Amino acid sequence: MGILLPYQRRWVDDKARFKIGMFARQTGKTFSTTLEIAEDVLEAEATGRRVRWVILSRGERQAKEAMNEGVKLHLRALGAAYEELEYEFPLSDGTRVAALEIATRGGSVVTALPANADTARGFSANVFLDEFAFHQDSRAIWAALFPVISKPGLKLRITSTPNGKGNKFYELMTGKDSQWSRHTVDIYQAVADGLERNIDDLRVALGDEDIWQQEFELKWAEAASAWLGYEVIAGCEHPEAGLPELYQGGLCFFGNDIARRRHLWVCWVWELVGDVLWTREISELRNASFAEQDQEIARLHGVYHMTRLVMDQTGMGEKPVEDMQRLYGAAHVEGVIMAGARPLTIATVARQAFEEKRVRIPAGNAVLRADLHKIKKVIGPTGAPRLVADQDGEGHADRAWASFLGIAGADMSTAPPAGASVNNENQRARGHRPRMFGRAGRLHA
Repeated sequence: MGILLPYQRRWVDDKARFKIGMFARQTGKTFSTTLEIAEDVLEAEATGRRVRWVILSRGERQAKEAMNEGVKLHLRALGAAYEELEYEFPLSDGTRVAALEIATRGGSVVTALPANADTARGFSANVFLDEFAFHQDSRAIWAALFPVISKPGLKLRITSTPNGKGNKFYELMTGKDSQWSRHTVDIYQAVADGLERNIDDLRVALGDEDIWQQEFELKWAEAASAWLGYEVIAGCEHPEAGLPELYQGGLCFFGNDIARRRHLWVCWVWELVGDVLWTREISELRNASFAEQDQEIARLHGVYHMTRLVMDQTGMGEKPVEDMQRLYGAAHVEGVIMAGARPLTIATVARQAFEEKRVRIPAGNAVLRADLHKIKKVIGPTGAPRLVADQDGEGHADRAWASFLGIAGADMSTAPPAGASVNNENQRARGHRPRMFGRAGRLHA
């Protein structure tokens, strides 16, 4: 049939007994596999044999789709006649699930039903596990299923998108044995093979990098959790944040993540309005010289009342910190060595501010949102938590760390430096109390 894209045809034409495929969402994995089933049924019919196939899906709706929009559709297109049957399949707990079945004139049968241990052991047949990574208790299903297909000649087909590492699909897909034929097709391969999808539009519309990476790029979710969830980030977005023209003349706290070549140089300006930090400006430079970086700090200093500048002093940050302290005074500029427990301490202060909605960030900025979400907490070999951020074309969570440094600088401030003033009139007009943001203390004792 001339209806398959190259990656689909490679999958269908692979006649290995044990075959497993990891496909991006909506790339036709169920459609392709049910075509293979239909072709196998017709080949058996043509040679006077009978075959038996069972499709185990994650639920009743998915089982019906595999049968109605897959097997039956292909058989009709191939001109094959069949009879349909729907019945209730009894489970060991006394409940029943719906089973759909078709039988050809030659006696071949295909059954589709929800997957569980009872349905897995209920048939001696070729088996298709559809979206196996999402089956409830995949290990129990596997334990019940494999003896069933142990009879020589029976075939097993497994497809899914990833769903973390805590399931049988992950173990099978990442195995190193030669018994399994393994196929991987991410969204980029599918589009390269002719699938009509606009990758950029899909990614922006989805608006969730974790989901995109799992469902479309087929990346296995690590045993990590996002430091800032998308719901927390969205709860702090405001259309008036990030607009320099709305600066009220109040105390400002700068967070500066330093970079020279590979990463972004970012300076995040927060203005304290009552007990809320408002983003006034986020300055970003890439491949800028240290002189250009100094000039940008000077520009921001000339616009905003810089109460404290907190800089990443790690590595190449030593000299910039010394230069800024010489220009603006050690009372206003603080360097932080981002090692040991300090990143976690700073990030904890920032997360609390986000969770309590004491910060305001620009609304609708997908790149910024993804950057803030990029930092993950993992548990190290010693059991101690640490923070990591994968590097990509947009940097290494540079914006997030700049924002965190600025928030921590506000939180650790005790009182305004000599000569500082708070625009109390503007703050009272907005209903905010003119007080400092947090506790006393230095960032690194």
